[in-house]
Amino acid sequence: MTSKHQLKLTNTLSRTKEDFVPEDPSNVRMYVCGPTVYDYAHIGNARPVVVFDTLYRLLRHLYGADHVTYARNITDVDDKINARAAAEGVTIRDLTERTAAQYHADMAALGALSPDVEPRATEHIEDMKAMIERLVATGHAYVAEGHVLFDVGSMEDYGRLSGRSLDDMRAGARVEVAPYKKGAMDFVLWKPSKEGEPGWPSPCGIAEPGRPGWHIECSAMAARHLGETFDIHGGGIDLVFPHHENEVAQSRCSHGSQVMARYWLHNGFLQVEGEKMSKSLGNFITVHELLETDKVGGRRWAGAAIRLVLTMSHYRQPLDFTEKALEEATALLTRWAATLDKCGLDGAPGEAAAALPDDLIEALCDDINTPRALAVLHRLAREARGGDVDAGRGLAASLAFLGLDLSGVRAAAEEAREVAADPALAARVDGLIAERKAAREAKDWGEADRIRDLLAAEGVVLKDTRDKATGEVETSWEVAQ
Repeated sequence: MTSKHQLKLTNTLSRTKEDFVPEDPSNVRMYVCGPTVYDYAHIGNARPVVVFDTLYRLLRHLYGADHVTYARNITDVDDKINARAAAEGVTIRDLTERTAAQYHADMAALGALSPDVEPRATEHIEDMKAMIERLVATGHAYVAEGHVLFDVGSMEDYGRLSGRSLDDMRAGARVEVAPYKKGAMDFVLWKPSKEGEPGWPSPCGIAEPGRPGWHIECSAMAARHLGETFDIHGGGIDLVFPHHENEVAQSRCSHGSQVMARYWLHNGFLQVEGEKMSKSLGNFITVHELLETDKVGGRRWAGAAIRLVLTMSHYRQPLDFTEKALEEATALLTRWAATLDKCGLDGAPGEAAAALPDDLIEALCDDINTPRALAVLHRLAREARGGDVDAGRGLAASLAFLGLDLSGVRAAAEEAREVAADPALAARVDGLIAERKAAREAKDWGEADRIRDLLAAEGVVLKDTRDKATGEVETSWEVAQ
């Protein structure tokens, strides 16, 4: 280890915060469940990317960039992919290639580093089939009506990761109880392909072509690229059961091992404006929409602002993603950029790691405590504004280390300044403000609101201030950044 700090992580498997001790310090291995590539990634998908990108950066700092292997898969065979391709009238390959490229671009805009390995499910079918055949041979899986199913009852401690007993799961099961299943909780490892669906020669002597179940994909890809046991497995809390529980079952029973991953990390749920994200509620937000359109708050948002919002809460806690939080993050990043400008620094990626403050690493080593890390940045900014150039260097290095690239917020601020300086715009806005003032004096509140909304749609924000002495209302304006 190249640092004096001891990394501690909250392990879902033990439900305690533990010292992280890698199996092999010369090759620290981490696997994170990646996207199913059929649509743009939504903001909930982005949270684990940012969380585990932060951990990846920390591991590289602690153990050396050449001694960390980060694998994040791509699921490119799935029912949702089949349905979307059919609906769009395109090939499955065209859909998955296009969507994977969109995902990469959006995550890069959030400052996420590329993983060391990005395996695709369709490139590991033979690995999956070999694992399935071992499970059948050892009595942990069985063939039934063209399917291969994992026999949950064959594993004594199934449910250990999620903390659920098998009896409780059976009692509350809401799973398909097909007639060919031995037990209600048994899950699919391989299934027949329907007409028009992708298919491969089946394992275990099954004559008809088929395709893998979802859970077996990650087990096979992780084993291929990280080994039968490895250090860290991450993902969202929604994956603990059944996906990760079933990964553990398949991997351990196939390899005859006591663990799959030694540390399991899960980030908390994400809501939007206090509600569960849902297309029916109209609060379903993709990263692409935030970056490329004016759908949210009438503006485009810098990737660093989105990333900052995703790090303001501890990764294990629920996160409420709001427009107000984006505004606050943008304002904070803009202030930090101004502070660095004052110090003659740009805060771009690549600032010297030697300037990283010790307490930043200490905060992140405390179970990826990003709120505590951001408090360090606040301190550095205060000291830099007071003339401490070393603190400015520390702020620049810390921002780069946390993946917070200020170039986007700098560009937005400059664009806003240029627009605000446009004399034609200023004359038009001042004229509309005068019309709005007349409407308010005439108590025509509908017209006053219409003018405010018109300007807001164009990115012009009005601010009314009442003079306490005279009672007069003065209206100022600015272009939203």
